[in-house]
Amino acid sequence: QVQLVESGGGLVQAGGSLRLACTASARTFSTYTMGWFRRAPGKEREFVAHINWTGGRTYYVDSVKGRFTISRDNAKNTVYLQMNSLKPEDTAVYYCAGVSRPFSYELTTEGAYTYWGQGTQVTVSS
Repeated sequence: QVQLVESGGGLVQAGGSLRLACTASARTFSTYTMGWFRRAPGKEREFVAHINWTGGRTYYVDSVKGRFTISRDNAKNTVYLQMNSLKPEDTAVYYCAGVSRPFSYELTTEGAYTYWGQGTQVTVSS
């Protein structure tokens, strides 16, 4: 069983930055495609970004392109989400997710991922 633990959420003013981290317990973490999702109040969980096992391929939802950056450090079993120029509409619980499958642009749905973290709250004030 793989455990994912997120950290780094908090309260920030609009225009500010936060960096989320997700650490995995799996020894095979380096082979996983990792993703970030978020659930805003009253909305369904939505895809934010994902990254292949080397870190060389990434994909983002249009609403965060140019502002968010996903990266990973396989030596630390950790994936990151650097969030800049935050907006109030970025307020959500952010979840990391993992799947033991090759990177694909189709891996943008909840059902594609096997492992999930507990989530970390990000609140952006206006």
